Amino acid sequence: MTNRITPVDDAPSPPLLSIEGPRATIRLNRPRHLNRLQSEDLGTLIGLFDRVEADASLRVLILTGTGRAFSAGYDLGSIGSAETSPAGGAGPSFEAVADRLEDLALPTICRINGGVYGGSTDLALACDFRIGIDTAEMFMPAARLGLHYYPNGIKRYVSRLGADNAKRLFLTAEKIGAAEMLRIGYLTSMVAADALDAEVDRLATQLAGNAPAAMRGMKRAINEFARGALDDAAARRRHQDSLSGDEIREGMRSFAEKRTPRF
Repeated sequence: MTNRITPVDDAPSPPLLSIEGPRATIRLNRPRHLNRLQSEDLGTLIGLFDRVEADASLRVLILTGTGRAFSAGYDLGSIGSAETSPAGGAGPSFEAVADRLEDLALPTICRINGGVYGGSTDLALACDFRIGIDTAEMFMPAARLGLHYYPNGIKRYVSRLGADNAKRLFLTAEKIGAAEMLRIGYLTSMVAADALDAEVDRLATQLAGNAPAAMRGMKRAINEFARGALDDAAARRRHQDSLSGDEIREGMRSFAEKRTPRF
């Protein structure tokens, strides 16, 4: 059973986990530094992802930040250690954290409560949905820093935003606002700040009410399609299994009875 942790907004700390019913929330919690991620936070995030995925009662994960920004990305002073994880074990790389988030079995929502910069733009892209406020902004400064970004982050940009938008964001390092983030598909939806929680809650409730195994399998297939690496045989097995599983029986029964399914 996952421990219940209550975030403390005014006490800077590593990422915090809170759970309410079928919903888990991970909050980046260094607001004085715009929720900048430190090297020790990377292992913490991997551990929290593992705990959330292992709890069968959870149906959706929300990732957000404390204060006026989602995240300023990774601490530039430690950027070399974030890109590689040498033998001798400095912990997971930043790339490994984003990859683990992308592959998390349950659906994920990034609640973008402000600016999203550097590596945190990839963390948000690794989520299935991104809901941001209309004053949000983003930029990827790799070209200004002389950094060739890690390959899987570039792949996520290309697969989700297209090659032209990925080139624009990586090669110019220009800052764009929320309306443009929505136009290019970075944001799933854009809302006023006072409507953010209601929109996140609406989507989280919708996701939490759907069949978890069916969603898990389809999310995996969609991610594999996006990477150009679909395991067709495994996807077909999941499809066939679903035709005789408990979820489809409940789904069909609830449809016939005109009630909400109970998965």
